[in-house]
Amino acid sequence: MTKKKINKMSDSESKAKINNLNSHFVELRKRIVFSIIIYLLATILGFVFHRNILGLMVEPVTEINQLTQGLPIYTNITEFWSVVMKVSLLSGLLLSFPMISYQVLAFALPGLKKNEKKFILILLPGSIISFYVGAAFGFFILLPPAIKFLVFFGGDISEPLIRIGSLVQLTINLMMWMGVCFQLPIIMYLLTIIKLVDSKKLSYFRKYFIIFSFILGAIITPTFDPINQIIVALPIMVLYEIGILLSKTRK
Repeated sequence: MTKKKINKMSDSESKAKINNLNSHFVELRKRIVFSIIIYLLATILGFVFHRNILGLMVEPVTEINQLTQGLPIYTNITEFWSVVMKVSLLSGLLLSFPMISYQVLAFALPGLKKNEKKFILILLPGSIISFYVGAAFGFFILLPPAIKFLVFFGGDISEPLIRIGSLVQLTINLMMWMGVCFQLPIIMYLLTIIKLVDSKKLSYFRKYFIIFSFILGAIITPTFDPINQIIVALPIMVLYEIGILLSKTRK
């Protein structure tokens, strides 16, 4: 084979690689732009319904203070708008997250092996659903008793006037923390897949994780109330057991 033919082949291969790389960049740009548009539309939708969303968030405190007809207050002229924007952005993220995840998945799948595609297609939807379930748990189960404890702990010593900014921040923190905690079985299963741990090791660390779950419960809940910590710790321990069961399927 002559040098000219070799040079022509190398040039054609390099051009093919460049064209392939360019097509990947074009596809990536399209998916990023599409994801941003979806997020912006979802954020606008969250802004349109921000009063309904805030109505749900302030519901746990509506019977606390009669001076304000049960409504939280704001002490800074821009605080309410800050809360509205925060709620709109978060709502946009929660609404658009499945579609954005799909865009990431559609871009990454062609470059994965068959068995990797199988695991991703199973784990990603499970992870999304788990996050939503955890966020719902934080809002509907954990938030009401936490607010009740925080407000009534003062007893007859002080009268609470709850700021809407602090209430919304507390709500978001609890929802996000619990959404992350509910990823535990998925993370344990992934660690089993990459062979960092197995079901026997996970079962061995169960006794330590029980202590850790109560420590995590104390970190997540903004109260020193043991009831709220138990409400957090128990589902985390159940999630750990689910993770052990999932890890056993990898034998």
